[in-house]
Amino acid sequence: MTGSGIAVLAAMASNVQEIGAATPGHWLSSLAVVTTTIGVIIASVLLHYEGLTLLQRNLGEIHLGPRRMKVLFGIIGVLVMHAIEITFFAVGYAIVHKVHDGGSISGMPHPPFLDLMYFSATTYTTVGYGDLAPVGPLRFLAAVESLAGFVLVSWSASFTYLVMERFWGRRAL
Repeated sequence: MTGSGIAVLAAMASNVQEIGAATPGHWLSSLAVVTTTIGVIIASVLLHYEGLTLLQRNLGEIHLGPRRMKVLFGIIGVLVMHAIEITFFAVGYAIVHKVHDGGSISGMPHPPFLDLMYFSATTYTTVGYGDLAPVGPLRFLAAVESLAGFVLVSWSASFTYLVMERFWGRRAL
């Protein structure tokens, strides 16, 4: 069984009210949350992989100022990727929020997209919740986003270190 199959089964099993008895609406909302989560994770990881690959291949071709300027372009590229990935998750929250019994954020009936972006950014960066918090099945997407954000930010930090080592050394000054 794949990881996504286990995630679907775990989400569905969590909505069993009594032994063997479950509400069909809960199953469908859980399935919608898990499916949305998988889609957003795949999109984010692929974007990050392709973005870092593109940066790695093309940073050496930038001939603007000292070599260490390439580090600046690498940082900007990484930040743009993270902003897009945060947007992917915000769209995921908007989708799940439309699902009946999919959950909400702090009980807001219709959160504006900018609030979803803010919530996504605080979750992605693992800053933590303050004024906004997930409620219901939406918590699954939020939990996975914090794990994905941690991994993708760590990946970016490793990439940035390698870029700095390559272009910011004594010879680069």
